[in-house]
Amino acid sequence: MLTTYKNATVPPRHASTVRFETKIAVLLRDDLQMWQRLNVTAFLASGIAANPELLGEPYADADDTPYLPMFRQPVLVLTGDAEVLAAAHERAVRRGIPAAVFTEELFGTGHDEANRAAVRAVARDDLKLVGLAVHGQRNAVDKVLRGATMHP
Repeated sequence: MLTTYKNATVPPRHASTVRFETKIAVLLRDDLQMWQRLNVTAFLASGIAANPELLGEPYADADDTPYLPMFRQPVLVLTGDAEVLAAAHERAVRRGIPAAVFTEELFGTGHDEANRAAVRAVARDDLKLVGLAVHGQRNAVDKVLRGATMHP
């Protein structure tokens, strides 16, 4: 007998082996500095977290200290060059896969309103992408991210 959750099936006695029907992935441009990779990953993950259905229940420790909920499933972090990133972006848009973007200009902005204005000022095909996060059906996300590799 299998236990089924919203996006996963858990076989009995193998609860740590979960195969999710969906995938969350962050794709980073491969020439970013380490601090940029961490910053971009955090911002893009927050875009995906805007979908409350992807979050689990809040955590608590043995002393009942409350902690925030986190994603129910793993987040894959991949890397690719500018061409791989541009192609993934185009495929995500064409397939209607929910996505979050981070552009070069966002490294120079200081708040949310300025971030949105920086993205709004550039046509889709001219965005200088440094990161992209997507969530969707496993096979669709795999096709979007074709050419990317796991982040080292």
